Amino acid sequence: MVNRSLFQSLVGKLKPVSGHNEAGGTAHTFDSKHALAQMAVTGCFGDVFYANAETQLDSVLQLAHQVDDVFLAKLAIYARQTGAMKDMPALLVAILTQRKSEHLETAFGQVIQNGKMLRNYVQMVRSGVTGRRSLGSRPKRLIQNWLNSKSLNGLFADAVGQQPSLADVIKMVHPKALDPAREALYGYLIGKVAESEALPEVVQAYEAFKNGTSQSLPDLPFQKLTALPLTQADWVLIAQRAAWHMTRMNLNTFARHGVFEVPGMAELIAQRLADPKAVRKAKPFPYQLMVAFEQADAAVPMIVKSALQDAMEIATENVPAWPGRVAVLVDVSGSMGSPVSGYRKGATSTVRCVDVAALIAACVLRKNPDAIVMPFDTQVHKATLNPRDTVLTNAARLAKFGGGGTNCALGLEALNKNRTPIDLVLMVSDNESWIHSKRQYTQTQIEWEKLKKANSKAKLVCLDIQPYTSSQVPNQPDILNIGGFSDSVFQVIADFAAGRSAHEWVQQIEAIPLSETA
Repeated sequence: MVNRSLFQSLVGKLKPVSGHNEAGGTAHTFDSKHALAQMAVTGCFGDVFYANAETQLDSVLQLAHQVDDVFLAKLAIYARQTGAMKDMPALLVAILTQRKSEHLETAFGQVIQNGKMLRNYVQMVRSGVTGRRSLGSRPKRLIQNWLNSKSLNGLFADAVGQQPSLADVIKMVHPKALDPAREALYGYLIGKVAESEALPEVVQAYEAFKNGTSQSLPDLPFQKLTALPLTQADWVLIAQRAAWHMTRMNLNTFARHGVFEVPGMAELIAQRLADPKAVRKAKPFPYQLMVAFEQADAAVPMIVKSALQDAMEIATENVPAWPGRVAVLVDVSGSMGSPVSGYRKGATSTVRCVDVAALIAACVLRKNPDAIVMPFDTQVHKATLNPRDTVLTNAARLAKFGGGGTNCALGLEALNKNRTPIDLVLMVSDNESWIHSKRQYTQTQIEWEKLKKANSKAKLVCLDIQPYTSSQVPNQPDILNIGGFSDSVFQVIADFAAGRSAHEWVQQIEAIPLSETA
């Protein structure tokens, strides 16, 4: 039962709810810019717990038409460079293409950074979802310039993947080669017979290895080589040459082909994975390391698995040690059991939203040993965690809780009941709270205002890791709603907690200077 006298004193500070969330609970719906940003940094066009891929696409297209080209371009850049997303930034650039925006070149140059992103962009445009199916002269020119700016080796290495393939893209835009070697490579990629002497050396080496006239394995990403009959020695050489991300993603493949049976290879791979400079350069999502660790099979040596834990500590080193008392409220409800990137046929991630939420909490605890960590669903669970344990160990403990309904107010209620002094509250959730769903004000709002009476300088951060467009609390100077699951969110939270940035997350995106990113 609500304390009526207390509630009456709070009413003037509370903002009435403006809609409902996907679970049917009352909620504060975001404005168009914030809603689109939330989808851009969390949406992967997979089916999530409360929405399918088609619904996400429709929502993005509707929201995009409600914002201007400047914001759309900045958001595309933010989603790609800060959020490390792939599909959503490509779609936003495709929308700018359809609009014939003056900011298309700037966004294209900052978002379309490799062959995968180029193919994503072309697929988005030609799918017709933005209202057109042809590329048009301006996009063709951008793609032609992109193709001619790539090194020959890089272009050949990028020629992997289908629907469309890089060969399909070349056929669509007809790039004019700047030299004979590039002209020969374009012809080779689209299936034309070319004089071997005119081809770049890397292509000549690949063809010689493929037809058996050379035993020397060309230095190429292994995706270009897997269709060929490779020996154990070839796989060892591939592993020796592999970049950091390729190594992380293919530990089981290396094990299956006998790489770790060769003396010294386990140590070499472990050293690469745990190299601080290499980890910082690769900028992996912390959850990608979690996947690699959990999926490494028994044939992967323990020294390599331990290196993944070391890499995790490095990857999360930018988590700040926040001043004052910190509480992390971790949503472990049933909806958080869905894959973080959604259900996608043949490509569903094994990492659940609850795994990511638990990982974020464990990262915060590592740098803030006095932090209070509270898992919740329809009750608050007691978590016994050791800040000195590894991030992966504590994340695994937290992810085992829950599975019930969602009540986002519970953690705040517990803090109020215990009269816990607090400076910063971080709630990691999908915001699909449906308890107390018939009221004019959310219970989370009410509990936050109670907490503020005792902790006037406290701040609340609600981190949403799903592409939904509402929250249990509105944006205001002491409340930050933010989306995403890359480690870049930690800096945004740190800036907000220290008062170094505007309280609106959207304002950080709008601060991106387009003139300097062209």
